[in-house]
Amino acid sequence: MVHQHGDEHHIPDHYKIHKPGAWLPRDHRVHREYLDRITRHVDNHPKELAPVLQEFKQFIETNPRIYMYFVSMFDEVPQKHPYDKDPTGTKQIRDYHHMLDVLNHIITTAPQWTDAAESVGMVGVPMNAIFDYPMGTPSGRAAFLDPEVNQMLKKVLNEWGKFLKTPESAHVLGDDKLGWFGETSTKDVMQVANAPLQSSMKFEDMFVCDPTKKHYGFKSWDDFFTRKIRDTARPVASPDDDNVIANACESKSYNLETRVRLRDKFFAKGQPYSVLDMLGHDPLSKEFAGATIYQAFLSSLSYHRWHSPVSGIVKRAFLKDGTYFSVPLYEREEAPGTYEINSKGLTQGQGYLSAMATRAVIFIEADNPAIGLMAFIGIGMDEVSTCEITVKEGQHINKGDEIGMFHFGGSSHCVLFRQGVHLEGFPEIGRDENVPVRGKLATVKPHA
Repeated sequence: MVHQHGDEHHIPDHYKIHKPGAWLPRDHRVHREYLDRITRHVDNHPKELAPVLQEFKQFIETNPRIYMYFVSMFDEVPQKHPYDKDPTGTKQIRDYHHMLDVLNHIITTAPQWTDAAESVGMVGVPMNAIFDYPMGTPSGRAAFLDPEVNQMLKKVLNEWGKFLKTPESAHVLGDDKLGWFGETSTKDVMQVANAPLQSSMKFEDMFVCDPTKKHYGFKSWDDFFTRKIRDTARPVASPDDDNVIANACESKSYNLETRVRLRDKFFAKGQPYSVLDMLGHDPLSKEFAGATIYQAFLSSLSYHRWHSPVSGIVKRAFLKDGTYFSVPLYEREEAPGTYEINSKGLTQGQGYLSAMATRAVIFIEADNPAIGLMAFIGIGMDEVSTCEITVKEGQHINKGDEIGMFHFGGSSHCVLFRQGVHLEGFPEIGRDENVPVRGKLATVKPHA
């Protein structure tokens, strides 16, 4: 285990991105109440920083460059609407000292549900809410591109990850109103899970668990988050037909592009894909000049294991370190050449993140010669940065077999096919519901 082309009559040269998948709760009162509650708790109950955050504080304060970044990123958030208040509607995080205090609380808590103005909702990415505006400032952009900053953030995220694997993290898995097995949360999780096939399965019918045990048998938050899905709930699409490509992740379609360049300005407006950067400049990357790329988004409520789109041999499988909270610059429509903070942050930076974020890359030589070499990329987004590969190079896998998973929250993924692979039948871009994992993603036409 490792932790940490299309037929021209069927696929246009470029599909315009319709909309990103859901990331923050639809009702912002949920995040507002959550952040207001934890900041008040932190302010009223000061405690010594955890060792990793003491190290973070020293890192900021003993390096003039880093100190400048972390002071300026909060100062540079404009004091005008809508930036005078953070994305949740209130200006709670005041400076890097306050940031560290809030992080000190977050790394010992699990993602949870909260009650806000008679609206119950899930808070899955609290660190994203802290950095949402600061990371879009000039200093924030510089900071979150800095390799030393990302190394420090990785240490913090790893500490949170360790907690999420402890029995203490399972306290949020209760069946009370705000627990993950409460009425509202279970309804929302199963609405997401059932929507693709319009089924009415119960949680225990969909996922591998034991409803007779406490927390359905899950030992920690991470154990619950990386839950396995039952084969009966997500059968493999046409298991005996190698011309049918299976969907790798339970996810909402985000983008589809053909004739993608080996190298492009992924940081420019429109975020064009850049194959060499996406695939970590691996020698096999050059096979994908003119590739077809399909990208889709996983929400925090989705199933988070990856499954092979094809039967074949794993040629390469590796993790590529990257950024955690870096976002692209957003050009102002009314003033070309000038930039502003985009309040939608990472959710609208998914093309950029395919080349910049921490990610897993898996090359598979398909048994079907009409497909040949293809690639899968699992893209970690902000605190959702832990990717785990569960296959080895040289291993033969069948279509639908598990190949890895995400930990801790929502994410994104891409599948790449070489130029000359004739594909058709991709899902509608921007459809509201997920495409079922292991279900049909597309079909390939055999070579004449």
